[in-house]
Amino acid sequence: MKPRDIVNGKNSLWIFGYGSLVWKPDFAYKKRKVGYIKGYKRRFWHGDDFHRGDKEKPGRVVTLVEDQEASTWGVAYEVPESHMEESLQYLNIREVMLGGYTTKMVEFVPKEKSHGPLLALVYIATSDNPIYLGPASDVEIAAQIAISSGKTGHNIEYLLRLAEFMRLCCPEVEDEHLFSIEAAVLKIFPRGEITPSAKTSL
Repeated sequence: MKPRDIVNGKNSLWIFGYGSLVWKPDFAYKKRKVGYIKGYKRRFWHGDDFHRGDKEKPGRVVTLVEDQEASTWGVAYEVPESHMEESLQYLNIREVMLGGYTTKMVEFVPKEKSHGPLLALVYIATSDNPIYLGPASDVEIAAQIAISSGKTGHNIEYLLRLAEFMRLCCPEVEDEHLFSIEAAVLKIFPRGEITPSAKTSL
């Protein structure tokens, strides 16, 4: 799905983020809503050899895996027509060219009960991607995250910020996969021992 195909005939576009986009969208938007999509589970199964790792030590970042019983929480951003093309070009570089993700339209359900479901664009990395890493134990994923860093920052910072978002914005949701990996990383580096660059790099 090319950016031009996505924007055709639309006055605005909703973009759903479930990884770094929840705290670092870096594109212009009009509204921001916390909510979820059904039919997918979030997993640290995708490799990252640019933003949170390199060719020798790729980091681990999240993607979505189909699971009809699951749901994934994140943030949807409404991008106005005046910024759609610019935002999609930016995300095409960040998520597709450098990240290895593809696009799909999904139904987003806002946390606010007063708002109905919305159609949103989401970026997903699949197993046919050359930097897709696939399943591993929580301990193995944590060990890889602990030693990986890229041009955007340390892989630990990515993990901790995502866990922080879930606790602050979705405290009623238990994301076992995410929190188990966070716990495993904190066994390697107790929170007080994590370097400031790993916690706050952007």
